[in-house]
Amino acid sequence: MSISVTQAAADRIRRQLAERGQGIGLRVGVTTTGCSGNAYKLDYADEIGEHDVTFEENGATVVVARRDLPMLDGLRVDFRREGLNEVYRFDNPNATGLCGCGESFHYQEENAAT
Repeated sequence: MSISVTQAAADRIRRQLAERGQGIGLRVGVTTTGCSGNAYKLDYADEIGEHDVTFEENGATVVVARRDLPMLDGLRVDFRREGLNEVYRFDNPNATGLCGCGESFHYQEENAAT
């Protein structure tokens, strides 16, 4: 199981935590919503629970609940500036489809990486 973090995303995570004044890293999860069924859920990670897994790259930490790992294994977290917008972007090899607006993704367990 792995999750990678680009340098741009790691820089943004560290900057957000520094501005906030606390936190271990970025918590990435999945919630059931959107036109394709699942959406990424982001929050600050202030602690690591017994059911969490951490991934560190480029000086930043990403925390994921074990239950979400099958949908997120191989995920690449990036951060991009697009015009006036700044957004995290996710390249997920487990997504079997995306909605037209790019806010949600479809996941079928039988297509998951093993």
